[in-house]
Amino acid sequence: MKLMKNFIRDEQGQDLVEYTLLLAFVALASAALFIGAGASINSIWKITNNTLSNAAASAS
Repeated sequence: MKLMKNFIRDEQGQDLVEYTLLLAFVALASAALFIGAGASINSIWKITNNTLSNAAASAS
């Protein structure tokens, strides 16, 4: 019985769980940010490519 009480009161591994959950949250937030930024970057490259193509065609 004393072993069970000590096990329940022991909070030694609590920090590890909290830091692991925080790290997982940061990783998921970063992944969502990069996925969202990917579409924006793709759009910027398409516009830049079209502008450069039009400039090259006008210069020729």
